[in-house]
Amino acid sequence: MKKINIVKENSDFNNIIKNNRPFKYKDYIIYIERKKPSIYKFGFSVGKKIGNAVVRNKIKRRLKNIIDKKDYKNDFNCIIIVGKGILSRSFEEMGSNLYYALDKLKLIKEK
Repeated sequence: MKKINIVKENSDFNNIIKNNRPFKYKDYIIYIERKKPSIYKFGFSVGKKIGNAVVRNKIKRRLKNIIDKKDYKNDFNCIIIVGKGILSRSFEEMGSNLYYALDKLKLIKEK
């Protein structure tokens, strides 16, 4: 995932979470901020209850890898918050669940 496609600022995270409704699916809580056409951005939040820093970074790396495999529309910012149940999921399950949620939100480009 390119650095240009990542939400990094704490103020951006807070604005997106505060001003938008969540979409919940299995282990994910997803906040979408629609905006004028420009590049899309994803932000990831993995809480300390999930595990130590090694485990949290592993989950974020996996999510970035999953996100990279599809093409997305260019009109949104997205925050993905991960729940504790993610630890019991395999990589394939994580991917299929996330793709289902993003497809329901109509963020993936049609081929």
